[in-house]
Amino acid sequence: MTTSEQAWPTELRLHKDRKTLTIAFDNGESFDLPAEYLRVKSPSAEVQGHSPDERKTVPGKKNVMILEVIPVGNYAVRLGFDDMHSTGIFDWPYLRELGRNHAQYWQDYLDELASKNLTREAPAIRRH
Repeated sequence: MTTSEQAWPTELRLHKDRKTLTIAFDNGESFDLPAEYLRVKSPSAEVQGHSPDERKTVPGKKNVMILEVIPVGNYAVRLGFDDMHSTGIFDWPYLRELGRNHAQYWQDYLDELASKNLTREAPAIRRH
């Protein structure tokens, strides 16, 4: 992806089910990004760490929802998820990257889960 190519969002819409965020850009690109995908690819230090070696694989987010979309200046949004994660700031270039590379990044995530014996399902709640 070339960093010199700027594209600005023309639409940012959270679907009623809170499971999908649509983002459209002024260059004609448009992406429907699932909440689970956004959650596990959060740019936060909690997920990404401070170096590639610290990056975490986040399991159990299959049913996560986006509760809020908060503008950060004119360059990004902060997403608040129903698992209380809200520290990632998604700038426009990162959202475009996530959209453009969705198929590959998602497969990489699924492969990572499998290699670590993790699942997309949330842990079952134990009742006593």
